Amino acid sequence: MTAQRALPTRRQATARRSRYTAPALEKGLDILELLASVSEALTHSEIASRLGRTLTEVFRMLVCLEERGYISRTGPDERYQLTLKLFEIVHHHHPLQRLIAQARPLVQRVASDTGQSCHLAMLNHAEVVIVAQFDAPGNMGFSVRLGANIDLLNTASGHVILAFQSDEVRARALGAWSFRSRKPIPAGLYRHLNQIRRRGYEELASYQVHGVVNISYPVLNQHGEAIAAMTVPFLARIGDRVGPPQVKEALSQASRTLASAIGGKRPKLSSGVGQP
Repeated sequence: MTAQRALPTRRQATARRSRYTAPALEKGLDILELLASVSEALTHSEIASRLGRTLTEVFRMLVCLEERGYISRTGPDERYQLTLKLFEIVHHHHPLQRLIAQARPLVQRVASDTGQSCHLAMLNHAEVVIVAQFDAPGNMGFSVRLGANIDLLNTASGHVILAFQSDEVRARALGAWSFRSRKPIPAGLYRHLNQIRRRGYEELASYQVHGVVNISYPVLNQHGEAIAAMTVPFLARIGDRVGPPQVKEALSQASRTLASAIGGKRPKLSSGVGQP
């Protein structure tokens, strides 16, 4: 009985926190989420019971969802199941394309606000790949080429992605890095990744260019794992009024905005990275 009431309880708590509610929409989404969470088809009464709804409330939603093609009935007792329509809708817009489309104006805004170049990087086996990039405005600046692949451990973006990552993905990436580089995992790496998690970002002198300081923030998914890192390779210029504090503020806001746009969340800074 407790399990059946869990979903309505979450829904009611959300409704109390929000100024605006859409009861009919919530009922329909509850049904879709319920059918997506079970392997078997459910009857009208089973759906109503599990959601803590009346048969009349559920029936109206079932008729609407069936007419729109999101669910269908099967078997002699007309059990309801999801169709492939949600799958088709999701694949109309590839997740990577959606991420890049959402990131471009934010990357451009950071570059414009800070006078520095900005890029978005994602994990690619033992490297990170630059998937979005915007040059610094003006005549001078340092930038990383769009499409460039950079060693995972030689970049702030790589450190940030590893720090905010699941143990499985981190171990796989570091294993690929060790195999490709023929080097052991650097001593102190996990301690360094824990420091990044605690402060929420990486600030690291460039391994490739003297005078450049890479400042990088994670873009987190709904599980709190980094799917990307937004980075500014900061190059101090004489007379420039924008320094690292302003860059951090711009990156922090932009990375949170991008995470929210894709259904992600802010990092839980208290959790640590465990060494295998």
